Amino acid sequence: MLYLIPTPVGNMEDMTFRAIRLLKEADLILCEDTRTSGILLKHFEITDKRLMAHHKFNEHGTAKAIVERLKGGENICLITDAGTPGISDPGFYLVREATEAGIEVQTLPGATAFVPALVSSGLPCDRFCFEGFLPQKKGRQTRLKELAEEPRTMIIYESPRRVVKTLEQFCEYFGEERRISACREISKVHEESVRGTVREVLEHFRENEPKGEFVIIVQGKNKKDGKAATLHMEA
Repeated sequence: MLYLIPTPVGNMEDMTFRAIRLLKEADLILCEDTRTSGILLKHFEITDKRLMAHHKFNEHGTAKAIVERLKGGENICLITDAGTPGISDPGFYLVREATEAGIEVQTLPGATAFVPALVSSGLPCDRFCFEGFLPQKKGRQTRLKELAEEPRTMIIYESPRRVVKTLEQFCEYFGEERRISACREISKVHEESVRGTVREVLEHFRENEPKGEFVIIVQGKNKKDGKAATLHMEA
């Protein structure tokens, strides 16, 4: 069995009992960074398991051997530095290779950054689209133009050093009055959600240095009148 195990994005108490048990029972634990995961595992007294690095730079090379071990009867867990594997993190390629080989895959419910950011944003969350990280250079403007017409609530990940630039681009492509919620340090001590128009949130982070990883929730556009959807309407 291949298990995909979500790990805390902040508070260690967000780890589930089932996740801890499976990691203790696993024959092998695949992790994005053995040093980062070693801290997590030590916290939960999981110290006798072999760790193997499995990340975006080597996953194509390691997947075949992992699948062979799964076919041989081993139970293997995949974790990333934080959150749910496969969500802007490694996981998809191994899952595809395992399922094509007839291996059973189970993903545990658990920590991920975008769900709490979305639900606490105050924006419609009945329909939404997850964009993850926008393209850095090639295709970025094209994607922003497309998203300007998106009627659903949008979820976008961003690093602190690019937040101000991204918000400036939102002003340009979405309009200054589009409502957003910029969430940072989710589930950590300094968790913060800054809500308002794009212009208001941009001014906040021009005055206050952005710190921590960000999840930005963007109000969708109402195609009927060309304006952003109001909160009582479907996203």
